[in-house]
Amino acid sequence: MHALKLGNAEFEGRNNAYLLQHTDETTLIDTGIATAETDQQLRDHLATHGHDFSDIDTIVLTHWHPDHTGLAGTIQHESGATVYVHEADAPIVQQDETAITRLQALQRERFDEWGMPAEKRSELRKRLDGSDAIAGDPVSVETITDGEVLEVGAGEIQLRVLHAPGHSAGLCCFEFDGANDSSEAFVGDALLPVYTPNVGGADVRVDRPLERYLDTLKTISERGYSRVWPGHRDVIDNPAERAQFIIDHHRERAERVSRVLAEHGPANAWEVSAHLFGDLEGIHVMHGPGEAYAHLDHLEHHNIVVSTPDGYALRSDAKSMIDTVI
Repeated sequence: MHALKLGNAEFEGRNNAYLLQHTDETTLIDTGIATAETDQQLRDHLATHGHDFSDIDTIVLTHWHPDHTGLAGTIQHESGATVYVHEADAPIVQQDETAITRLQALQRERFDEWGMPAEKRSELRKRLDGSDAIAGDPVSVETITDGEVLEVGAGEIQLRVLHAPGHSAGLCCFEFDGANDSSEAFVGDALLPVYTPNVGGADVRVDRPLERYLDTLKTISERGYSRVWPGHRDVIDNPAERAQFIIDHHRERAERVSRVLAEHGPANAWEVSAHLFGDLEGIHVMHGPGEAYAHLDHLEHHNIVVSTPDGYALRSDAKSMIDTVI
């Protein structure tokens, strides 16, 4: 297995694709974003290992975001590769018109609900509308679900599908047997070594996004992986520790959200986001209030905050309850 480091100026940067080589079959886990620069980087990496796009037999996608799927269509066109992705994300990877329209409509609903200012919404919409090119060509996919086993490498490598929603509705980890009877996994953006994956804004289709993501983190922590291979940056050698760190991070963020409401009164997600993150630019115009919304939604579900005509308000008797829900 080879980790292929790819550039990405549009999002977090430092994407990873993973090449699984076998004498009779070649597999890629994720592909990078559809830009000319990343296309050439991936071709150069493959050439180093004696391959080109036409040699790829199988592509396994962790989730639908274009920095992970963008080049899948180009590779499939050149090689005829079979592409696997979870059924929840498949319509977007296929660029199904109905699915894209529904996603955009739901984004507009969320932006209204969050209280996103008109000028910021216009700025964000231009960015999102301009992202069609980096999503690459439509892909013909085979859908997968939790618990399935993908046999790649001429059947000698088994990838066990673990549905891990939160950052996206269909994000999946792919478990495999490591050395000395250990277990490892490709985890996409379910677990990252530096950043905490965005929830709430990165995929507005996810219902109860923070709860889903906390469940994913707890599952990863309990799986006993010796190490995991993320969608960005370097291998994570202690995934249980990293997962717990992110859980603790979200507990601290929930406490900050409660303080914002206690000190400033009822507020919508955009106003809470401003207190948490300050001024936002680029994709963070969506990710910031999305993250605030994910926390407000979670706290509301657990009766720590209530929704009022003026925004979310903290229940006076609920501050001490945060530790019980995260």
